Amino acid sequence: MTRIPSAATLLTARVDSQLAPWEALLLLRDDPRPFALVGAWAGSRAILGSAPVAVASAPENPFALLDAQPKVEQRHGCVGGGWFGYLGYQLGRLVERLPPPPPRPTPLPPAELAFYDHVLRLDRDGRWWFEALVTRERRGALEERLGELRERLGRAAPRIRAYGCRPFVARPGRSGHIRAVEEAKRHIAAGDIYQANVCLRLESELRGDPIDLYCTALARLEPRYSAFFRTHDGAVASLSPELFLRRDGRRVRSEPIKGTVPRVEDPSRAERARLGLLRSGKDRAENVMIVDLMRNDLGRVCRIGSVRVPQLAAAEAHAGVWHLVSHVAGELDSAAADSALLEATFPPGSVTGAPKIRAMEIISEVESAAREVYTGAIGFASAVAGLELNVAIRTFEVAGRRIWLGAGGGVVAESDPASEYEECLTKARPLLAAIGAQIDPEPEPERPGRPAAPAPPGSCRSPRPEVAAGVFETMLVAGGRLVELRRHLERIERSAELLFGAPLPARVGADLLERARPLRLGRLRLTARPSLAERGLEWKLEAAALPSCELFQPPALNLEPVVVPGGLGEHKWLDRRLLDEVRLPARSVPLVTDGDGTVLEAARGNIFVMTPTALLTPPLDGRILPGITRRRVFELAQHAGLPVSEEEIPLQTMLAADEVFLTGSLRGIEPVRSLAGRATWSETSVGEKLAALLSRLWRIPVGPRSSTSAWPAEASVR
Repeated sequence: MTRIPSAATLLTARVDSQLAPWEALLLLRDDPRPFALVGAWAGSRAILGSAPVAVASAPENPFALLDAQPKVEQRHGCVGGGWFGYLGYQLGRLVERLPPPPPRPTPLPPAELAFYDHVLRLDRDGRWWFEALVTRERRGALEERLGELRERLGRAAPRIRAYGCRPFVARPGRSGHIRAVEEAKRHIAAGDIYQANVCLRLESELRGDPIDLYCTALARLEPRYSAFFRTHDGAVASLSPELFLRRDGRRVRSEPIKGTVPRVEDPSRAERARLGLLRSGKDRAENVMIVDLMRNDLGRVCRIGSVRVPQLAAAEAHAGVWHLVSHVAGELDSAAADSALLEATFPPGSVTGAPKIRAMEIISEVESAAREVYTGAIGFASAVAGLELNVAIRTFEVAGRRIWLGAGGGVVAESDPASEYEECLTKARPLLAAIGAQIDPEPEPERPGRPAAPAPPGSCRSPRPEVAAGVFETMLVAGGRLVELRRHLERIERSAELLFGAPLPARVGADLLERARPLRLGRLRLTARPSLAERGLEWKLEAAALPSCELFQPPALNLEPVVVPGGLGEHKWLDRRLLDEVRLPARSVPLVTDGDGTVLEAARGNIFVMTPTALLTPPLDGRILPGITRRRVFELAQHAGLPVSEEEIPLQTMLAADEVFLTGSLRGIEPVRSLAGRATWSETSVGEKLAALLSRLWRIPVGPRSSTSAWPAEASVR
């Protein structure tokens, strides 16, 4: 990373242009890391930039990085440059000890920050300015950049390019979100918390450039604290109405939003909705609790007695809704830097709950997907203009072709769970309409007369798997050789890289082969966890002989549904308390379902369901383990001409199936006979045929309770 200069001179120059902010941003489309802050930022209409001089590469403490600023003359109304980017919700772990989050379907870096030594600023009077932090080394380059940007902004307005999104799907759906709200209310009734902000996630696929999506929405909605940032693998397009923090000199301000009702175009109906919001005891209670929380957070770094509330629960119009908005202000202590301010207040209280830490713990239990940028903060820290961050709500996140939008609301004792779900959609609909997208309607309820699926029990109360405990792989050994070795290594290496940022040592493969050689029939277990002594991995191999094998011919199983919001995710965790502590009948295996009853996987294998039309298995969407045998069976079914598809499977669909089986690395294919103790499936013809194909591929004989003598010493297995 380029060193940030210790001192600089502020340069400002007029740029003649009549372009709107979104038009100017499109002219920066192909530059490195273009960004835009449009709305009410720094008392201006827009701040744009591209081509940073430094990009923070996974900083250990992004809050502290914001304090690294050049010494420069401050000038009111200017920005000049500084750190721009996002601080993701998971950075709350820098401040407090929190439980592991729910699964992360698309993990993003916890923060993305870049230092720009020049920006374009559109002032309140509609005039464009070039502002730069000039050093002797960069003077020539900045003068050249000024000429280039003047030429660009003098061009004709560019056009937005075509893009499109599939209908957005809610994760979890209505029943799952209602269940999460009910869980939060149980904690409120027990006295654990007063309020929790419970969110869902709307997911889709984007075709096109996210910069065009942002510019389309910006032109239609004009939110107060919108932001666009191109990231390493996608983009963040925020249409937030909410100010998290603004520091101007030693003065600091927050404007929390809590309380929402729909706002229609008809003036009389809109006014009735506004008055109804102002009179709502539930919405006012939400707002006042968060105001108290923000007063407490700011009081940790502000001069004693300086924190005040200039505005309490005023109704303001925003895109498609009325919001209750309060203002909390204070004067920072002379020793408090931006890092200290963030450590005292992050993440924003309006999107966590009260008390904040306990609310965040409950959020990790009841929500189905971990928050990434959403409910963190987006904005800038500048030596000239101070600090300004929005609350990253109403925010589209893009990675590759995947796009998602978070939506949520504050849950209090008076909350109605069904209304909370509708509030999420109320907040999302204007945003989706602005980009030309819609919400995928949920399937209609099951028709009367069909057998009801067993109701899932309560959610697991054990903590999410502890990441630091590590991950593992279990591999079958036959005739001294390892089955599917390459794919097992690829999976655990990917987990190690994503979770711990460290690769497996190169010698692991050779050690596995060496330990497997003396085993006629057995298993090898490879574990990996972060090293406590130094940055890297600790890894261990354990070998065990198997006295007999039930591969492809095990006893039939009973599955018992167990709700784990969001599932266990795509890693094979060593910490299995979440399922091991569930009490089940004998010879029963937990069937993991999401909060809305969607089937995910079994505790010891992936699920396949044979319907009259196709063989189904849940999709690899971040909620389930990408099973090695699952992948192999899927390939074999395709090769055999069997219709096979990755689809979401409701419990009801599973109950009406022709047959169900599990796939796993040690047992191959296991037939399932019943769900929740109800005799359901008796035929396993498809499973038996696939087992025969799998046995031939692995060159492992199929037989009832095969003994070790049935295994050829030199069996060729992959």
